[in-house]
Amino acid sequence: MAQAFTHQFSQHLLHIAPKVGRRSLNLMPDKLKMIALNKLLNLVLTEQLKSDELHFLKQKWVGICIDDIGLHFEVGIEQELRVRGLTQPDVTLSANVPELILVAAGKEDPDTLFFQRKLRIEGDTELGLEVKNLLMSIELDNLPKPAQVGIEQMAKLLHALQAKD
Repeated sequence: MAQAFTHQFSQHLLHIAPKVGRRSLNLMPDKLKMIALNKLLNLVLTEQLKSDELHFLKQKWVGICIDDIGLHFEVGIEQELRVRGLTQPDVTLSANVPELILVAAGKEDPDTLFFQRKLRIEGDTELGLEVKNLLMSIELDNLPKPAQVGIEQMAKLLHALQAKD
């Protein structure tokens, strides 16, 4: 009985969380969202930026669409990593939060999500594949400890819920 309640509560939470996230993001000015995303991505990609692993992004723009929370932006490198609102990226990657969390935690392979149509790549396919490979190489260790723990815990919950469905 307790397991059934926990499972039902978790399913409800997964259904409600994106709606709350979308509403919260809608309250935040776009400029502030771009500043926060820029800082976060520079933090997460510190090692890749230092070692010039992101050279393939120079003068290119990658659109990121997190559909379930309505967050759309693009990332590129001019002199430094830049984030801006979605305009006309060279390639666009689209997914929902649960899939991105599973990829970030190393619990799901982007190729699997692509073939299940849960990760979509449109535009410059070669650039999209390089970005996908970059996603697979990101280490959670670059994030602050609370973010690491949060992603790992959410991924465990998502993984457990998927196993029950």
